[in-house]
Amino acid sequence: MTTTPVCVELFIIGNELLIGEIQDTNTHWLCHEIHNLGGRVTRATVLRDELDVIAAELRYALGRSPRVIIFSGGLGPTVDDLTLAAVAVGTGHELRLDETALAMIRRRYDELTAQGILGEGGLNPAREKMAWLPAGSLPLHNPVGTAPAVRLDIGATTIICLPGVPSELKGIFTTSLQPFLQENFRRGTAVLRTIIVRCNDESIMEPVLSRVVRDHPQIYLKSLATTLGENREIDITLTATGSSGEGLESRVEAALVDLQAGLDGLGISHRHKERSGT
Repeated sequence: MTTTPVCVELFIIGNELLIGEIQDTNTHWLCHEIHNLGGRVTRATVLRDELDVIAAELRYALGRSPRVIIFSGGLGPTVDDLTLAAVAVGTGHELRLDETALAMIRRRYDELTAQGILGEGGLNPAREKMAWLPAGSLPLHNPVGTAPAVRLDIGATTIICLPGVPSELKGIFTTSLQPFLQENFRRGTAVLRTIIVRCNDESIMEPVLSRVVRDHPQIYLKSLATTLGENREIDITLTATGSSGEGLESRVEAALVDLQAGLDGLGISHRHKERSGT
């Protein structure tokens, strides 16, 4: 039996990303992790550090009712870190000083100072800023940096705010966020199969690809085209998500057999790529 995948939207925040100063790697990493959990990223949006823009986009997203919205970036101590204020505006929640978050921040600065990483522990106004959260939020421990992550439930949607520093984002995702992920994605899994096709012209294969998509609607099929002339081979992936890995395996294998038969009929050679993902 299959289940409807948990739908996730990503909001990646930062002017530095949109001027090309820093490359966005968080979207790629999050998409990979969520897919492996059996979830489905339906949208990823990169936004400047502008409170009104972020709040408006959040309101639009809440209108689409994804199960989870994940923010990356904008949680730090500087004036341009506006994500939490924007979430407060976008959800109509008051921004309040959270004593649990404040204690987390104080403890982390003291720990990092004791380790010789920072020169001064304790709190100051800039550090305290990171503890002002939308009312009703739950702060989550940051094992790498100083800014807590934040969880806020709005109806059927959970908003998760993570730091933009990749090591901090990954550290929270793989530790503090795990109880939430295991509870909400626990029945999810993904199966991925890839074949390498000796043909770099998708138009020739299109009738076969379209037929497989039509006959196997629970399978996501994608041909990964390359620049013409660079490679005479392309990868074709088949993916299924749901609750039972065993059931998904059989569906993917059936679609794969169908695809291979169609390619054989066109005289196009193919071979399996190393299996990955369940």
